[in-house]
Amino acid sequence: MSQLSETVIHFLQRQGCVVVSSIDSRGFPHSACKAIVKIENNGTVYLLDAYQGKTFHNLKNNPLASVTSFDEDKFAGYCLKGRARILSKEELDAEIIKAWEERIVSRLTQRLLKNIQGGAKGHPGHPEALLPKPEHMIVIDVEEVVDLTPQHLK
Repeated sequence: MSQLSETVIHFLQRQGCVVVSSIDSRGFPHSACKAIVKIENNGTVYLLDAYQGKTFHNLKNNPLASVTSFDEDKFAGYCLKGRARILSKEELDAEIIKAWEERIVSRLTQRLLKNIQGGAKGHPGHPEALLPKPEHMIVIDVEEVVDLTPQHLK
């Protein structure tokens, strides 16, 4: 696994969601938005996967995955490449479940505040409140970190 710097961890934690890419049965990439639940310095990233959809099935067949996030305003971002595993609800630590619940409360609070301030651009309701409790979580063991920031801006 690859150690993650505090800079990378802090950057990813500030993002509302990340793009997780997996490889389907035909060898094509598949990308989906996921929320980071927890990031560890040792290179372990826990991702919320509320549904057992394409990403879930792809990772069952091929564990290679990437997590990509970027800040369009700062023209900066990171791509974490590694191997994924699926942990069932029974394998999840209480700490991870608590982190997931805190993440949902935080997102609900942010959406509510934006709605009150009149700055809501997306869904008029509170879609996070409708998410099911996690039955599993995607865990990626990072093997490589790619800094997407153009060289001349570093």
